[in-house]
Amino acid sequence: MHVCALVIELHLPGCASLKQKRSRLKPLLNSLHREFNVSAAEIGQNDSHRMSSIACVVVSNDGRHAERVLSKIPSWIESRRPDVQIIDSRITFR
Repeated sequence: MHVCALVIELHLPGCASLKQKRSRLKPLLNSLHREFNVSAAEIGQNDSHRMSSIACVVVSNDGRHAERVLSKIPSWIESRRPDVQIIDSRITFR
């Protein structure tokens, strides 16, 4: 069993409240789940209006497959969500 996680640090320009932040993140997380069949959640910077850390996780019997799936996510976000800026991303294995 291979568990791979992608952690992405995001900047959400123009968000003035946590409510606005949630209104941007929730559709993003739902889309990631639907498009890539990953579990996705906000994991950090919960009290910041303009910053967020999210994680996407894949459990697979093939570690290379899990890494391929996760490696596509940052470019997918950049191409479809111009309102969100990726600051950093990294894949970890367990």
